[in-house]
Amino acid sequence: MSLPEPPPGSDPPRSDPPRSDPPGDQSVTEDRLLGGRVRLRQPAHGARVAIDPVFLAASVAAEPTHQILDAGCGSGAAMLCLAARVPQCRITGLEMQRDLVRLAGDNALLNGMGDRLSVMVGDLLQPPPRLSPGSFDHVMANPPFIERGRGSEVLNPARAAATIEGDAALREWVRFALVMARSKGTVTFIHRADRIDALLGQLAGRAGGVVIFPLWPRAGQPASRVLVQARKQYAAPARLAPGLVLHEADGRFTPAAEAVLRGGEPLVL
Repeated sequence: MSLPEPPPGSDPPRSDPPRSDPPGDQSVTEDRLLGGRVRLRQPAHGARVAIDPVFLAASVAAEPTHQILDAGCGSGAAMLCLAARVPQCRITGLEMQRDLVRLAGDNALLNGMGDRLSVMVGDLLQPPPRLSPGSFDHVMANPPFIERGRGSEVLNPARAAATIEGDAALREWVRFALVMARSKGTVTFIHRADRIDALLGQLAGRAGGVVIFPLWPRAGQPASRVLVQARKQYAAPARLAPGLVLHEADGRFTPAAEAVLRGGEPLVL
């Protein structure tokens, strides 16, 4: 599967023509992650997986006995990558798009993980009763990057839901993650670097031991993505990690990036 790095910088100006996909297109592709270890069925158009969920999964220090929640799990890419690296952990996915919930459930079965991965339809603003607050060792999320009213119009509903904030803004994503994490549990987000101030502002006073892990497109270029991890009810200073450079000068992934994307290696935050 091709894993392109989204370009750094701001979104296309609002004067750009709306992006659209074939109307009513329900086609699905089967792609591979982690060098072929993970099979992923996903929409042929709309909410397609790039590298973000792979790095998100790599940043969660899960152990075999841990319970993990993937908020906004989509077709299940992050869940599958984490479960492939930590075979005994149990992961619950929450997703509000029913088509993606079905795909995520199919993907769990396709990869032989149906006994420890589960996916449910739900809105983080009104969580399903089956989700018990304070019951997860780790909560991970890849929230929509774009604030509502900013960026270019997206006509495909699935793509819009994945990239543009809806009723749940970033503060609701952070609040939900912290509610669901157990005491001293971690919450981990991957987000655009230019929204790091908003993300840190929502964590301030509610979680500690914050680690900021930049993903640099190339050496010497500003980070386009950041991983931000914090612990609930934990007192420790914030820390800026060295991060990881994604691409060589010629565009190839660096060995460190390949180790995560193809080799399934963890990131040490």
